[in-house]
Amino acid sequence: MSADRNASYARNGDIRLWYTEDGDKTDPVLLLVSGLGSQYLSYDDEWVQLFVDSGLRVVRFDNRDCGLSSTVDDFPPDPDAVARARAEGRVPEVPYTLSDMADDAVAVLDAVGAERAHVMGVSMGAQIVQLLAIEHSERLISIVSAMSRTGDPDTGQSSPEAKVLERRPEPGNREEAIAFHQASLRVWGSPAFYNAERIAMATGRAFDRSFTPDGKQRQRMAIMAAPSRTSALGAVQIPTLVIHGGDDMLIDPSGGEATAAAIPGARLEIIEGMGHDYPPELWPRLTALVVDHVRAAEAALLR
Repeated sequence: MSADRNASYARNGDIRLWYTEDGDKTDPVLLLVSGLGSQYLSYDDEWVQLFVDSGLRVVRFDNRDCGLSSTVDDFPPDPDAVARARAEGRVPEVPYTLSDMADDAVAVLDAVGAERAHVMGVSMGAQIVQLLAIEHSERLISIVSAMSRTGDPDTGQSSPEAKVLERRPEPGNREEAIAFHQASLRVWGSPAFYNAERIAMATGRAFDRSFTPDGKQRQRMAIMAAPSRTSALGAVQIPTLVIHGGDDMLIDPSGGEATAAAIPGARLEIIEGMGHDYPPELWPRLTALVVDHVRAAEAALLR
């Protein structure tokens, strides 16, 4: 599979969004939305192939301020300013919102000609997917919200050790980026499946393709500025699967539990031994959960 061979750009106003698609164009579309600072590469080609082999047309893209999509370089990142504004009851000044990023996802659906689609997001990507369900429900057939939360401050918090790592300065070069990612997944990754060599290869590949630490911090600002989605999620009438790792130290499982509780009829799957990552050992189970969910939603359309 060569994702670059099938790549193109979608456009949302001034923002260009790099995307790629795999699978038969007649199959149902599964749009995958990446997490904070993560390029389309976060959904590994081999994992995507499992979805394709299951009869899905998979679309991946780089969020704005990441990968080969547009960056917002004229707005210096300042997450601390967002935190101060929220603490003082002021509306934070941010370069864009999570709703803007949800609009980006819609632009990608437009570009691939998908009037409606199944959409899966992880971490920040799942927050974007939740907003798609709230603000663009007519474009969705089903959603999967993985390892995320609703934005309520009392659920889905990080462990003390994870909070310390989150506050560390962004790495400045390839070697530091690899070491940082290895150290991070030691804390919040899936404990039984930690593989330093695999993490180094994946991180190095992403670094060589694009390195946008300021973009990651601007994405973080959008997360920090976003209000709780709990109340709005109560009106969502889209088939929903919520997946969370039982060993997630970056976003406590209470985040997934709260998400499932907020969305009427949502199904919650807590995967024991899974942290805030999705190593290859878990791909078969994750794929089966998502594909079964998609097939059930497709069948419901025919009833």
